[in-house]
Amino acid sequence: MQQRLPSRLDPPLAFAHRGARAHAPDNTIEAFTLAQRLGATALESDVWVTSDGVAVLDHDGVVGSRLRRTPISRVARADLPDHIPSLDDLFTVCGTDLDLSLDVKDPEAYGAVAESLERCGAEVARVWLNDPVLDHLVEQRQANNPARLVHSTRLAKLTTSPELHAARLQREGIDAMNMHHTDWNGGLVVLFHRFEILAFSWDLQFDHVLETALRRGGDAVFSDHTDVMVDAIAAETGTR
Repeated sequence: MQQRLPSRLDPPLAFAHRGARAHAPDNTIEAFTLAQRLGATALESDVWVTSDGVAVLDHDGVVGSRLRRTPISRVARADLPDHIPSLDDLFTVCGTDLDLSLDVKDPEAYGAVAESLERCGAEVARVWLNDPVLDHLVEQRQANNPARLVHSTRLAKLTTSPELHAARLQREGIDAMNMHHTDWNGGLVVLFHRFEILAFSWDLQFDHVLETALRRGGDAVFSDHTDVMVDAIAAETGTR
């Protein structure tokens, strides 16, 4: 059995992907509160901004029937379906003392998220903003966005070597690298850790996959199956 490599976060963060979506409709208050009850130490969602500047949580970013889909950016908050919560709603129900990963699907959402965090008194240092476009993250850091910034991408999409990419993330003040679990190996985790960059893995749905990610020193895992994820972390770290 592989010896567990050290992670920079101990215990690693357990992000419930879109809430406990294996057991409840994803990106709903029901899914988020269930994830907390099942033991998730962190929540994950996609964030968009409405036409009147409200940060809301939804995966696709569109509403309406199949024949007439409308981007959330063109719809006022009051006109959205009831199942789509705002970021304020999440904090009101789940509290502000939590780690939260938000996939920023619309750059305009950065400002709306910042306003929600301030309005709700959330712990900004525990909010992880993911973006596949590194330049967006660099702009946010240069603008002194105090949230944690995460480059979410795939290994095959890097235009430089992993080492040069890790060096750039460190230079630009980016906090973490988030890739599909199949993109990581123990050597890559150690490499990014050497540059003080956290290693996040997503799409970990089975206990043996979670075990592998945790043993190679991963700092956070994302799973639809909150109960399986919580048990795997407890087994590896002795914490719950």
